[in-house]
Amino acid sequence: MNELQEKILRLKKAKNAVILAHYYQEEEIQEIADYVGDSLGLSQMAEKVDADIILFAGVHFMAETAKILNPTKKVILPDLQAGCSLAESCPPSAFRKFLAAHPNHLVITYVNCSAEIKAMSDLVCTSSNAEQMVNSIPEGLPIIFAPDKNLGNYINSKTGRNMLLWDGSCVVHEAFSLDKLIALHQAYPAAQIIAHPESQSPILETANYIGSTAGMIAYVQASPATQFIVATEAGILYKMQEAVPNKTLIPAPAYEDNSCACSQCGFMKLNTLQKVYDCLLHESPEIFVSDEIRKKALLPIARMLELSN
Repeated sequence: MNELQEKILRLKKAKNAVILAHYYQEEEIQEIADYVGDSLGLSQMAEKVDADIILFAGVHFMAETAKILNPTKKVILPDLQAGCSLAESCPPSAFRKFLAAHPNHLVITYVNCSAEIKAMSDLVCTSSNAEQMVNSIPEGLPIIFAPDKNLGNYINSKTGRNMLLWDGSCVVHEAFSLDKLIALHQAYPAAQIIAHPESQSPILETANYIGSTAGMIAYVQASPATQFIVATEAGILYKMQEAVPNKTLIPAPAYEDNSCACSQCGFMKLNTLQKVYDCLLHESPEIFVSDEIRKKALLPIARMLELSN
C-alpha cells in the first residue's frame, strides 16, 4: 500500500466516511474501498451506509443514486466530470417528449441514467436484474425501455417481449471489434467468451456467458474453463483476477488501438487516487438532488431493490 492510500484510509476513519467503488475504477482505488461492486450491489450498499460521508468512486449517476437512497448522508464524488456516455445519450427534455408521444407504456429505465430520467420511470433496473424486472410485468402491458438499446434488445430476445427502445448506448461496450474478437478467439480456442449485455448483438452472439460485471466474476469462479476473453470495461480484470488467480483473463479487443488494446471508460478513469484524497479532505464536490426529483426517483429504485431481494 502506498503513502497516499494510507493517508486516505486515515482520513476516512477520522471523517467517519465509507468509500464505495465500481469495478471499473483504477486498481489503487479498488484496493482502499470499503466495497467494490456493480451498480446493483453499490445501490444496495449505499442504502445501508450509516457513516456520515459516502465517497462514491464511480460516475455521477451512481453518486446521485446513493444520495437518493440515503439522503441524510453527505455524498461526494472525486470528479464531477465523471459522467456516463449512456446517461448522456438520454437528455431529460428529449425523453419527456418521447414519453408523451408514446402514452400508456410502463417505463423501465436502466440505472445508467440521470436522477431526472429515473423520476420519469415506473421501474429502474440494472444489468443484473433487468430480465427479472421485465418478467415481473404482465405480458399485455406495453413497455418503454431506456436508455440502452443493446441491453433492451438482449432482454427482448430473452423474454420474448417487444419493448419500445430508446436509442442510447455505451461507447465503451460499443467499442468491441467483432473481427478482432474472432481473431483473438482463434489464438485462444479453449477460451470462453464472456460479455456484458450492453455490448452489441454480434458480440453477444459469440458469448458463452452474458451477464453483469458481478455475474461475470461469479461465472469465471464457477466455470471449469481456465481461459476467458472478457468483453466489458477492462477495470473488471483486477477483481476478477483476484477471484481466479490461476486462470487466464484476456480483455476483448476494441476497434481503436490504445495502451491496452482493450475498452476503457474515460469517465471512470477521471477518478484518481489523488482526487479521492482531495475530495475526502475538502468533502467536495458534493452531490445534491432536489427533494422533488429525489422523491419521484426513489419510488422506482425502491421497487428495483425490493424485487432484487
